[in-house]
Amino acid sequence: MFMENVDATVLVTSLPALAHDLGHDPITLKLAITAYVIGLGVFIPICGWVADRFGSRTVFRTAIGIFIVGSLISAASTSLGMFVVARFVQGIGGAMMVPVGRIIIFRSVPKSDFIRAVNYLTVPALLGPVVGPPLGGFITTYLHWRLIFVINVPIGIFGIWLANRHIANVREADPGRLDWAGFVLSAGGASLFMLGLSLVGGELVSGTASTLMCVAGALLLLAYWFYARRVELPVLDLRLLRIPSFHASVVGGSLFRIGLGAVPFLLPLALQEGLGMTAFAAGAITCASAFGSIFMKPFASSVLARFGFRQVLMINAAISGLVIAVYGVFVPGTPHWLIWCVVLVGGVFPSLQFTSLNSLAYADIPSRDVGRATSVASVIQQISLGLGVTIAGLVLQISHDLQGHATIVWTDFWPAFLFVGLFSVASIPVTARLPHGSGDEIARGGRGST
Repeated sequence: MFMENVDATVLVTSLPALAHDLGHDPITLKLAITAYVIGLGVFIPICGWVADRFGSRTVFRTAIGIFIVGSLISAASTSLGMFVVARFVQGIGGAMMVPVGRIIIFRSVPKSDFIRAVNYLTVPALLGPVVGPPLGGFITTYLHWRLIFVINVPIGIFGIWLANRHIANVREADPGRLDWAGFVLSAGGASLFMLGLSLVGGELVSGTASTLMCVAGALLLLAYWFYARRVELPVLDLRLLRIPSFHASVVGGSLFRIGLGAVPFLLPLALQEGLGMTAFAAGAITCASAFGSIFMKPFASSVLARFGFRQVLMINAAISGLVIAVYGVFVPGTPHWLIWCVVLVGGVFPSLQFTSLNSLAYADIPSRDVGRATSVASVIQQISLGLGVTIAGLVLQISHDLQGHATIVWTDFWPAFLFVGLFSVASIPVTARLPHGSGDEIARGGRGST
């Protein structure tokens, strides 16, 4: 998780320089982020079955190795096409890496320790955004962006060594048959829809082609929805969404993640292209949100025990949406320290939200269904984060075109921040339908984990 989050946050800080070297505008580089998400979306649905079939340690080590290979191809890329392919390869590794890690954790701890387990699990993920932006900014400003992908090699090798030392190769005696038809429908639909949406308004394919991809993807996803209702063990069991706590966590959380998923793409771009900062200065500010996240983590259990999941999720969504919108009011001349403080606060509330969402997801899931629930939750979460980037890029492109600027300027960004902030607020009605007292067993059990 540390390697994956360093990679993601390093990349977004380096997008303007990377776009310049590859001969494209920075908005087009949203494809690099989307390609990674597509790799995740294709292979996450089968991560649980693969881990059961071949053993969690074997899959975990292989995933890290694939991620390293994708990183090396990224470093050697000389065109946008090659870079997008490299990011897709990294996505394949990430698809097996993080969800399998979650399966290992949630099969090893009792429900009363879920919040504490989630906090431990997210520490490496929190350190990544602290290290990534300033590191990526420093390398981009003073060295070369290609070096940011080489960082993954020693981290990955260390991760493989740790997996060999500490993770048991647990597997199921009879994992059952893989739902290949469901896999093709869900993976093909998600890939076509996401890729088509990312190409809308771009320069790589025509508008007709991107629209047809979106339509074909949507039809495949609709076909999968009908298909999954008729088979006993679909690759993505959408019937789990009938569980209220899981529904609130996944569906409400997906809307929240669309808003938050756009920020790592929009904010560094706004600071560099809009406010004229160097990549290093933008990275030093962007990492402030990670400090806010780390600050909140020790208090998450107490806050949930005091107020409960439902109230925390609703209030946090409103505050987080407001903070995202505030990012759009930064103008040239705004003191850097003030921007840093706002971004710091912007990391506090999403941190509590993600801990709440990830813990609530498994509140009422039987142990035997943890693997299937992880697949469903992970796919929807990652697609939501990718949609955030894609939607933010589209709104930014439209704003830029309507205002008629020759290059991207600071006034192009506020509509995008406002629009994606509304997605966070849109999660409130979904969470409001969560029954009072949902997840209390987990909230009370996590009281002492602070």
